[in-house]
Amino acid sequence: MQSPVQVPAQPTATENRDSVSALRSASLAGNGWLASIFLAFLSSAGLYYVNIFPVIVDALMVGAGLSAEQAGQITFANTIGAVIGAFTVSWLIRHIPRWKLAASVLLCCSIGMDVLTIQLANLDLLIPLRLVHGMLGGALVGLGFAVIARSGIAGRSYSMVLLVQYTGGAIGMGFLPALVVENGPYVPFYALITFSVITLVMLPLIADYPLPEKTHSTATANDIETKPPLGPIAITLVALFCFQFANMALFAFIFDLGKSFELPLGFISQTLFWANLIAISGAALAAVTGQRFPLAKPLALALVVTVLGLLMFAYSGVREIFIIANVVTGITWAFCVPYFLTMASRYDSAGQMGAFGGFASKLGLACGPLFAGYFITGGGSYTQLIVLVSAVLSIGLIAVPAAARLDRTSPI
Repeated sequence: MQSPVQVPAQPTATENRDSVSALRSASLAGNGWLASIFLAFLSSAGLYYVNIFPVIVDALMVGAGLSAEQAGQITFANTIGAVIGAFTVSWLIRHIPRWKLAASVLLCCSIGMDVLTIQLANLDLLIPLRLVHGMLGGALVGLGFAVIARSGIAGRSYSMVLLVQYTGGAIGMGFLPALVVENGPYVPFYALITFSVITLVMLPLIADYPLPEKTHSTATANDIETKPPLGPIAITLVALFCFQFANMALFAFIFDLGKSFELPLGFISQTLFWANLIAISGAALAAVTGQRFPLAKPLALALVVTVLGLLMFAYSGVREIFIIANVVTGITWAFCVPYFLTMASRYDSAGQMGAFGGFASKLGLACGPLFAGYFITGGGSYTQLIVLVSAVLSIGLIAVPAAARLDRTSPI
């Protein structure tokens, strides 16, 4: 019988190598590019319908015979549900230690809502079904944004979110319109199911990224010292809302906008496909610059370019201008959103402000198409809509001083 005080045997060389290998794997899972990709899928699964909004709207208007107002109401239900879900999870994020389990449940329920949408094929039930789907998706996105915010690789991961979304959007824009013509208006919902299933498979491979720990003796003092500044946070969230509102107001109806300028459907679809692919460069650029350089100057330049790009849509009758407008706004859209979300994530360590950034983003995405749908159905022209949303997006420039303040107080 061995003595209880016997010195333990030294680890073998093989055991040492295994330990080092395990540590390297853990480091890769926690901070590598692969981790950013997995986190991007997690945060995109509940939002993918936004990237194929034009296909969904056009399928409902042409394939199902709905008006622009009705299509806008359905997409609004989806996105306002996301607003509710993101807002709710923003308050609960500090009380969800087992976030992977929560994400699994949300993904499975989202898939269920898409299956019901297809199986029931009832337009009267579309609004409540998409509302519930939006709530589930919004909660999932808010959860994903919070996890990214405390991952230590927030700037890169938020950029990867846009990269994944634009890649998926490009594929959707390129192939779904033709499939809708052949197989009916519910084809886009099969794409949503596919994306959710892929994310569900990736979920176990993501690191745990636990909530930050704090001792009882220092909790109150730390809360006081690290209380987020409400003014800059509010400005950041308002700017993000206006940015998403303006872009989505046009993007959701981009097929109808192009048709109003007598552009053929095939040309519009191919333009959006290539514009989405090229726009990936905006997310890739943000992934690099957001981690290495200050925020204010790149954000200001990108916002000004976005306004000019939106105004170019007023001349969509010229095909070259329509192409350039889509490419320019696609790149800047993919570039600016990670910057706004990175700003929000820097205000606290638990990821709560990152989740609120998701809420502001969803609110803008919800209100933009609703406003545009009512405006066009009410007799407004797309040229007038373009001018209005360009003015709204200009409000986003109020975030530049807040970004400059972050650059001074928390430099890269």
